[in-house]
Amino acid sequence: MQLSPTDALVQIMVMTAVSDKDVTDREMDRFAALISRWPVFESFDISRLPEVASSCVETINMAGLDALLGQIAETLEPRLQETAYAIAVEIATVDLRLNQEELRMLEMIRDAFSIDRLTTAAIETSARIRHRRL
Repeated sequence: MQLSPTDALVQIMVMTAVSDKDVTDREMDRFAALISRWPVFESFDISRLPEVASSCVETINMAGLDALLGQIAETLEPRLQETAYAIAVEIATVDLRLNQEELRMLEMIRDAFSIDRLTTAAIETSARIRHRRL
């Protein structure tokens, strides 16, 4: 089944959140915030979030993470692949710490999308600055 670009972006959020096996309330709140605020999600009906999340987990369980990442990479044009990476970083950094599973997930996304290191460094630095606390 072919993904829509917005479904692919939502699946990036889900796969990043489940990478450490523990989806926190902060991550769930960030899902809603991103979907309601980022222009790329204008056409996404938030009531579909549980359906898209289930589809993501089902695909991971049946075909594997690499297959899902490949499908998402095929769905998203390069500029939206950068957006997808930014979304993944937002979800991974929301709790102000990155564990090994989240770091590995970000690396896998970077590799699947072939995003250059300068762009990924800029995205990562921007997220770190946005989430900084006093």
